[in-house]
Parts: sequence; structure tokens; C-alpha cells
Amino acid sequence: MQEQLELEIKKLLIDSLSLEDLTPEQIDTQDALFVKGLGLDSIDALELGLALQKRYGVSMSADSEDTRRHFGSIQALAQFVSAKRSK
Repeated sequence: MQEQLELEIKKLLIDSLSLEDLTPEQIDTQDALFVKGLGLDSIDALELGLALQKRYGVSMSADSEDTRRHFGSIQALAQFVSAKRSK
């Protein structure tokens, strides 16, 4: 279940940020999404946050420490979405 959700989020990330040169297989679930790793920026975070909200109905505060932690990696995002869906 977790692996399937991680794959869905990888695809959502690629689609919502127009990263056509990447495949889901090239994204390590534990790699950092920002600065190092994929090197995403704050605009990417907003777009990804909106895509997650539309797809999974989850929302997060823009400048909270928890949000920064959730956006740390694909694995962290999947855990966040999974926790929100089970409520």
C-alpha cells in the first residue's frame, strides 16, 4: 500500500511540475525534494501542495515546521497522505 502511494505521488510530482525528463523510477523515495536531491523550490512546493490537495483532499499550512518535514521526501509525503486518509 505504501509503495503504491509513493509511486502515485512520484507520478503526481512529475505531472504537476512538468518534469518530463524524469521517470518515477529515477526518484528515490528517501531523497530530499528541496535544495539537494530533486532541487525543487518554493514555487514547486506550492504547486505540489495544490496537486496533493486536489488528488487526496489533504491540506497543510504553508509555513509550518510539520509541512517542511512532510515535504522532506516522497516517503514522508506518502506517510502524511496515508495518515490523513485514515482519519
